[in-house]
Amino acid sequence: MTPTRRHFLALAGSAVAMPALLREGHAQSAEVQLRMHHFLPPVANGHARFLAPWAKKVEEDSKGRIRIQIFPAMQLGGSPPQLFDQARDGVADIVWTLPGNTPGRFPSIEAFELPFVPHRRAVVNSMALQEFADANLKEEFREVKPICFWAHDHGLIHANKPVRTMDDMKGLKLRFPTRLAGEALRALGASAIGMPIPQVPESLAQRVIDGTVVPWEVVPSIKVQELVKNHTEIPGSPTLYTATFVLAMNRAKYEGMPADLREVIDRNSGMVAAAMAGRVWDEQATAVSDMVQKRGNTMITLAEDEKKRWMQATQPVVDNWVKSTKDGAKLLDAARAALAKHDKAA
Repeated sequence: MTPTRRHFLALAGSAVAMPALLREGHAQSAEVQLRMHHFLPPVANGHARFLAPWAKKVEEDSKGRIRIQIFPAMQLGGSPPQLFDQARDGVADIVWTLPGNTPGRFPSIEAFELPFVPHRRAVVNSMALQEFADANLKEEFREVKPICFWAHDHGLIHANKPVRTMDDMKGLKLRFPTRLAGEALRALGASAIGMPIPQVPESLAQRVIDGTVVPWEVVPSIKVQELVKNHTEIPGSPTLYTATFVLAMNRAKYEGMPADLREVIDRNSGMVAAAMAGRVWDEQATAVSDMVQKRGNTMITLAEDEKKRWMQATQPVVDNWVKSTKDGAKLLDAARAALAKHDKAA
């Protein structure tokens, strides 16, 4: 159940009292005060290099009339799958979340999460997804005011043993981030286990799972490089998987703002924000992979002929999605067209 406003106020007054008090002087002078909620720790690059700078830019563009207080690591209560409903219901004003946290609820956006559809680079995925969303996702996300959509760069397999072939995947217990990533891993022979990202470190340490699929950007925040020593990349594009994200705002809160402040939000929404997020994920992919390599961990890149085997093995996942999703073929064609367009432009 989504936390009530009374529960929210109690949490805001206790679990996060210190940040609230530290910002009280600023918050009192703001005309509009917004609470942003997400699931990653504040040390995560997604928080430090995208969400916090984005919030600061909105504040600056509004000349201080908008103040955004960020509550990372689910500090306002609830669990990651509840974030979308928290934005819908006004428990939080803005949330950052994965549509894939609630499988089946947002079927159209899954076109970008199909195996071997997404691009290797986050900026291409993000700009293509934002264009796709503007044309195809308004109804699916009508309950909130989407600020932007984006998708990360190529996902990797991080495991406690080397993965070089499909044979190495057999029986490997791997955490997956989205429904379709899970189906793809099963098609490759793995034992796919779904769980929110905050549970991954303990699950790796306790050997509940043998590994996880996440992009490089996430690795340091959950210490994957310390918990496993083998990292397998898929060469080139398309790549095995990506996960989609949405930065969403409570619609009533947005519509209740003065027109000029809505324009501030709008100027920092859509393609501008999507490209900003994509660049962060791409920059961190290089920085983190270099760091992990310097640690002496094993870095593996699939051979091209092995990649073709993986693509053939996971094609039924794509075919089944097309058949079971309304306008599936049309949506997949639109996703691929947008990816091709922004690949050329990037």
